[in-house]
Amino acid sequence: MDVERDELKSRYDVVIVGARCAGAATAMLLARAGLDVLVVEQGARDADTLSTHALMRAGVLQLFRWGLLDAIKSAGTPRIETTTFHYGDDALDIRIKPRDGVDALYAPRRTVLDPLLADSAVRAGAQVVYRTRLTELLRGAQGRVVGVVVERAGRAQRIGADLVIGADGVNSIVAKQVGARPYRMGRHMSGVIYTRARGIEIHGYHWHYSPGASAGVIPTNDGETLIFISVPQRRFLRDLRFDLASGFHQVLRESAPDVAAAFRGATVSPYRGFAGYPGFLRPAWGGGWALVGDAGYFKDPITAHGITDALRDAELLARAVVSGTVAPLADYQALRDDLSVPLLMITDEIASYAWDFPRLRTLHKSLSEEMAREVAYVGASDPLEAGTPQVT
Repeated sequence: MDVERDELKSRYDVVIVGARCAGAATAMLLARAGLDVLVVEQGARDADTLSTHALMRAGVLQLFRWGLLDAIKSAGTPRIETTTFHYGDDALDIRIKPRDGVDALYAPRRTVLDPLLADSAVRAGAQVVYRTRLTELLRGAQGRVVGVVVERAGRAQRIGADLVIGADGVNSIVAKQVGARPYRMGRHMSGVIYTRARGIEIHGYHWHYSPGASAGVIPTNDGETLIFISVPQRRFLRDLRFDLASGFHQVLRESAPDVAAAFRGATVSPYRGFAGYPGFLRPAWGGGWALVGDAGYFKDPITAHGITDALRDAELLARAVVSGTVAPLADYQALRDDLSVPLLMITDEIASYAWDFPRLRTLHKSLSEEMAREVAYVGASDPLEAGTPQVT
């Protein structure tokens, strides 16, 4: 499906930088509410994104509420009906209980999820253009952001906007240009190696832990299973980064020997490494700008909760923008932080690998409680409706 209209106008209500899950979801919601939205993405539409793929209950609930869950199912995304935590030789099985329109979890490939959200934004009236790079933010009185300069096919264009939203990841250009420096940061980072395997019959999410190492097993589209291993960053940099395949297999044997045995003979995708990045919260808004997704809030991938939070914050931000009766942008940041800080701190401690199994079980119990609080908030929210834009 070609989701691009070629000509860019000189002005929009909102320009969003980044068309992956956070930016595309925000665009969809704002366009559904009647705003004129442009999304610019420097990559290709079908580009893959390094990701655990896993959606938690709040993320699945969002897709259900937005009318997109059936499309995720139709794409052949496997149902996840159980989650198993493996603490060494002990296993804790948890069945996904049906409630709030959710009777299973899903882990769609980002080549499925991101285009689905972008296409939904286009159907709602947004304009989405790829291979288009932000080069500069335009400034007005008192330094307020009033638009962007983008480059497309070697041609620069100035575009005005009431609001510019950075959804351009941890290394956000928008955040850098507005000076949005983190005000809360994690202290620990894990190094991660990812691959996808065919020929492995494993059902449900599986999270494996051993002293100093962990692994995740996540069924996804096209008969593939995403498998990642995680270790403290210092070990990744010292021992694993120069031979990702050997390092992956070594850690998988340590943390999930049964999976390592099932892995033999599987057809695998290229191994991809992530050396780690400290978790953070950045300011979420300012004069004429806002941040969403990893641009404003990032935590270590070891808890596989990033996509779910990106979808949550897309709706929090959209509500703040379109409705004068709901939270303004300052309250968007406050609510985001209220829901995010405990998740960030729990994830940071898990990424430290300074735990024993009793402590790790306690951390997972706390994580589950915070996820339940997130689901309760999402489930209690009324559907987003059109209103008067609040972009001050």
